[in-house]
Amino acid sequence: MYRTIFNRRPIPLALLLIGGLACAKPATPTSETKTAIQKTYKWKMVTTWPKNFPGLGTAPERFAVAVKAMSGGRLDVRVYGAGEIVPALEVFDAVSRGTVEMGHGAAYYWKGKIPEAQWFATVPFGMNAREANGWLSHGGGLKLWQELYRPFGVLPFPAGNTGTQMGGWFSKEINTLDDIKGLKMRIPGLGGEVFRKAGGTPVLLPGGEIFTSLQTGAIDATEWVGPYNDLAFGLHKAAKFYYYPGWHEPGLVLELLVNQKAFEALPPDLQQIVQQAARAANQDMLDEYTRRNSEALSALVKEHGVQLKPFPDDVLKKFKELSAEVLQVERDRSEIGKRIYESYMAFQRASRSYQVVAEDAYQSVR
Repeated sequence: MYRTIFNRRPIPLALLLIGGLACAKPATPTSETKTAIQKTYKWKMVTTWPKNFPGLGTAPERFAVAVKAMSGGRLDVRVYGAGEIVPALEVFDAVSRGTVEMGHGAAYYWKGKIPEAQWFATVPFGMNAREANGWLSHGGGLKLWQELYRPFGVLPFPAGNTGTQMGGWFSKEINTLDDIKGLKMRIPGLGGEVFRKAGGTPVLLPGGEIFTSLQTGAIDATEWVGPYNDLAFGLHKAAKFYYYPGWHEPGLVLELLVNQKAFEALPPDLQQIVQQAARAANQDMLDEYTRRNSEALSALVKEHGVQLKPFPDDVLKKFKELSAEVLQVERDRSEIGKRIYESYMAFQRASRSYQVVAEDAYQSVR
């Protein structure tokens, strides 16, 4: 009735191997691995923006929500607006010192400490949002950026882009270059240096101080972002002339700042979550501005009677000439400044050659 062992069919090798694996004792995670996986990290992020300010301020909030969800609650980031822990323009220092683990802002705010950082915010007559993202992600820009911040113990990632901005709000009309001379304008970064060379006086102010400064006459003009944010700040109540295009900020990159030591202490999966959440925030902000700016511009013109004006051609031409001079100075500032300049300009030239026959050509016939 029963076969003897000698009459049984040979057992396939694959089944023997499976059986052996089933009997084998599973690998036991080390205590260090268990601790890293089970540990919950509670981080603070400070920003240069008012708490929950549309676009700029909501982006870091969305980032924090995404990180918590993707990590299953293991990385919990609490976001603080400008002034809640540190003033807006001290965000970089707070992350560098380790007072907080994260920050969100714009690189040109740190020009006094790191002049070369301005290249990673925006460049007058430079790359737009799409081109800047390409340079940072696939053109070597991010590597240079991270090299620049490394001595300060800070790791940067792109985490938002406003797209091309508006030229700004002015208390008087701009008809010639003479109208720029002596004008006090809130305008940061490399654009501010161009404005200075044109005879104006650039002023650096955080967002929360702009409206009052313009309304009281402490400044004569201001750029901020674009219709979406400008309407939220009520800048149309303080100045009536709204100029375009935003020659000074064709695609402002917002940055996520992470304390290097804190980042390296995270397990690899949480490090990856931080990076991917930043990439998502970067695209999400641009998408939001693409929709909201058109809605807000319509409201400013139709509901609030804002006078929308283009800069005169000769003014833009002079700004462009002066921009080239400013960029040459920045190129010669340091060895890394030269490498950043060469990388940026080479990518912009290459991108432009395609854009002429693609984006520009399409827009002209759409």
